[in-house]
Formats: sequence, C-alpha cells, structure tokens
Amino acid sequence: MKVGILMGGVSSEREVSLQTGKQMMVHLDQSKYSPIPIEIRDKRDMITKTEGIDVALLALHGAFGEDGRVQATLDTLGIPYTGSSVLSSSICMDKDMSKKLLRQEGVRTPDWMNVSSLEELATVDFETIAFPVVVKPNSGGSSIGTQIVRSAELLEEAVATALKWDGHVMIEQYIEGEELTCSILDGELLPIISIKPNAEFFDYVSKYEAGEAEEQVIQLTDVLQNEVSDVALKCCLALKCSVYARVDLMLKDGLVYVLEVNTLPGMTPTSLFPQSARAAGIEYEELLDRIITASLKERSKENVRIGGTDDNES
Repeated sequence: MKVGILMGGVSSEREVSLQTGKQMMVHLDQSKYSPIPIEIRDKRDMITKTEGIDVALLALHGAFGEDGRVQATLDTLGIPYTGSSVLSSSICMDKDMSKKLLRQEGVRTPDWMNVSSLEELATVDFETIAFPVVVKPNSGGSSIGTQIVRSAELLEEAVATALKWDGHVMIEQYIEGEELTCSILDGELLPIISIKPNAEFFDYVSKYEAGEAEEQVIQLTDVLQNEVSDVALKCCLALKCSVYARVDLMLKDGLVYVLEVNTLPGMTPTSLFPQSARAAGIEYEELLDRIITASLKERSKENVRIGGTDDNES
C-alpha cells in the first residue's frame, strides 16, 4: 500500500509538521506500507503530488492542514486520509465555534470573547473582562501568537500580535490549575498526561524543546479519572471526531475545564500523543498502523453513508 505522508504545509506550524512527517517516515512499517514523503509548499501540491497514493497519512497542522480544506480536497480526489472528517476538522480548528458547541453540550470551558480588529477591541468594556486572560489566534495552534495578559494596559498589544497570525482573536479567561491532556485512539482513552512547563504556560518552546516541560502519566482519583474520561470522550462525540484526537484541559478545584480539541495532534519525538500511546504499550510503529487502519474503515463508512463507492469496488 502506497502511503503518502503529507507534511509541511502553508501555515505557521510548517516546521512542526515537517518534524511530524519525518518521524512518521522513520517509523512506518515498511513490511506493510510503502512510504512516500510529500512536502506541501502550496495548495496546488495537493493535486499534483498525491497522484497514485492509496492513502494520505496527514502530518499537517494549522490552516490548510487540519481545518477541513485538505480533507475536502482529498475527498474530491477520491484519496482516503487519516484522522477526522471535513466537518469535524473545520469545527475543531475554530476555537470559538467548538467552545460554543461544547457549552451547548454542558461541557465546562473558560469564558471567552472574540475580536477581529483593534477597533472592535476598543468597543469592549474592560470591566467585563476578568484578568488574567489568554490571548490567542482563534484558529492557531502550537501556542504561536499566544500570550497571558494580566492587565488591561497590555491587552491591545497582545491582540495586535495575535492578529498577525489570524483574522480573529480569542480572549479567554485564564484558568490557573493543573494542565492535563487526554489522547483518544479509536474511541479509547489512553493514559492521561500531566503537563508542567518551565515557562509561564505551555508555549511553543515548552511543547517542542526537550526538557522545557515536565510531562508525565498520572493516575487521578477514581472520581476525577472517571470525570476527565467522560468529559474527553464527550468532547470527541460532540465535535464528531474520529480515529484519533487530543483533548487539552485544565483541572482546578476538582473542576474540569476544556481548552480545545486537536484533530491532528503533533507526532514529533516530544509530542504528547505518542507519549500517551507508549504508556498504553503502543509503540510508534503500531500507533501509525492503527491510525491508518481505523482511518480506512472510517472513510469506507463515510462512502457508504453518502451512497458512494471507491473505484476499486465498482
């Protein structure tokens, strides 16, 4: 089976994507798959470089990677791909939209507002904002353009920085507690990881530089373990995630606050998802195999739902 590993892309997370792709190339089981590295530099590459592959293993992150557009392109080309569908990918990439849906489902998430310009920010009544807040691009990832702001005087500068990365910026209540991440593989919750960054928060350096964060598998009390598990799985169900995803949350005073859901979690050597899988006894090679196998089943089910068939089935 020819597996095209799509990496790079056009977003601010290009370098992270390349790291993920290289890691996948090294660990893909070559007794079962023929890996083909496909570096995406512009949107046309999706059409010109994917011809002849049997499945696309997505190592892409950010805009035109995990926002549904790549998935839609591959659907149009008739190429199955790994991870969630077009709908789920686009919803989860939009933090504002996903938080609204989670609130509707009764999931606790920090209060927030979105602005699209400094002019719009100027109309906001700062008395309605409880500082500190987290300012971040609404559709960004890897904490690029993200800052913690502790006073109204510093808010405009932080929003201006985030606007360089996205046309919409989220201003979210800062929850100071224990940061946890829940990796989910084919409907199964993997071991939960606690994150304690050296920096003020889990920023880009903390995520990708070895030794910049203490990340370890933890066992919560039975009550909290069940609650965190229920919340993580509920998020994936509500946002229609499939195959694999990672739910990031904060634990404060026994309450679980969901921050966001990632449909294409990082898979670099320091990434949290493969760490969690390894703690469950799933090494990287097996993890990739399970992702590909589950994704092919998911795409097949989607074809049945829309009444379509693959060319090979005709």
